Amino acid sequence: MDSIDTLIIGAGALGLACAARLARSGQSTLIVEAESLIGSHSSSRNSEVIHAGIYYTPGSLKAELCLEGRERLYAWCRTHQVAHRQLGKLLVAVENAEIARLEQLHENAEACGVHDLQRLSQTQLQTLEPAVRGSCALLSPSTGIIDSHTYLQSLLAAAEHRGAQLVLHTRVEQLEADGAGWIASGQSNGEPFQLKAQRVINAGGLFAQQLARQTQGLQNVPPLHLCQGRYFSYSGRSPFRHLIYPMPEANSAGLGIHATLDLGGQLRFGPDTQYLTQLDYQVDENLREPFASAIRRYFPSLDSARLLPGYSGIRAKLAGPGEPAADFLIQTAKEHGLPGLVNLFGIESPGLTASLAIAERVAQAL
Repeated sequence: MDSIDTLIIGAGALGLACAARLARSGQSTLIVEAESLIGSHSSSRNSEVIHAGIYYTPGSLKAELCLEGRERLYAWCRTHQVAHRQLGKLLVAVENAEIARLEQLHENAEACGVHDLQRLSQTQLQTLEPAVRGSCALLSPSTGIIDSHTYLQSLLAAAEHRGAQLVLHTRVEQLEADGAGWIASGQSNGEPFQLKAQRVINAGGLFAQQLARQTQGLQNVPPLHLCQGRYFSYSGRSPFRHLIYPMPEANSAGLGIHATLDLGGQLRFGPDTQYLTQLDYQVDENLREPFASAIRRYFPSLDSARLLPGYSGIRAKLAGPGEPAADFLIQTAKEHGLPGLVNLFGIESPGLTASLAIAERVAQAL
């Protein structure tokens, strides 16, 4: 049976960030991925936003790791030539009745350590974004966008440069404690395999709980709630130069249908939120009018005929419908009592932004 120092399960942003960090130690590192491509699920199906850290509960892992991860991510992009742009975001109070909620967001951001938000009057908002309807706004200059695919490739390249290896089409189905480490069993390219590892990182994303339930001695695996977010693209030239976010919807699992740009200038709207019982990446064209209705609140001149079904992603949530938002769960031996094992559960947004900071926490835990 082959033996390695560190086995990382999942080649999304989290698994690859952990690999890039841990491979620096000089110990043997293997990344296994069940799909045929890296980042096939949540890591490549999102808004590609570098978040500032505005919305999260002060003192939470989401708040702390978003702030730390944001700075690490911008530095990584500069060092590794990953395409990105710090173009800024506008948080818009569309109606006067929303101004109090906007101020609450400002106070929350300050409590989280985000001190660069700028208040904009209606006149200032109109000067920056003439197509946006709103009573006032906050400008977040620290928000940006990133080419997530290039970022994933850069993490893999950094890990492989230090000797890490990636194996695709490989699913770990069971973990069993083995005194000095773990035995991982599963299927690789249709063939059964077993592998010994001193340390294991379960960065399986949407499939992390599935493996956790097949991990010997692991108790209290948290529930997984699949939450789909769908996007529509907007054909033609974008009327916006910034990302545009309305106030978060009450009793919603998301931030509302906002406007984001990619590095090519393509405008897209989303995501919405819909809890699922199984993976589904379809985007129903019949959602055009509900999307258009939500978007017109802050973009009255929207031409709904230019809305085209785009793509969707799935959030790995720990909170179900109607429940308060849950924090990231970085489960280490301190929590579960099993040395050499780290489980990453519920790493939804801002997981991409926080990925390098999460990798640092994992390295410290191991």
